[in-house]
Amino acid sequence: MTIKIGINGFGRIGRLVLRAAILNNNVEVVAVNDPFIDLNYMVYMFKYDSTHGRFKGHVEAKDGHLVVDGHKIAVYNRTLMRFHGALKARRVHWRLYYR
Repeated sequence: MTIKIGINGFGRIGRLVLRAAILNNNVEVVAVNDPFIDLNYMVYMFKYDSTHGRFKGHVEAKDGHLVVDGHKIAVYNRTLMRFHGALKARRVHWRLYYR
């Protein structure tokens, strides 16, 4: 059974959680909320980590989503029109991605 999770904040810890989830077949990241980080910068930060090195897989921004090794992850941030990044995790509509 796959556990679906959402990440609130894409700083150091959020990126580490995503890296760990990519390596674990039992965990699927379905959404990331960070109202302060642009999607293209998320791609850059995840791909080129100053501590853990370059991510070996494929990372891209596509249709307003973060795509990591073919896994499409919804992004909540203030630069995308259809999603609005929330300052508080309880205001994110996480349930939309747990199907």
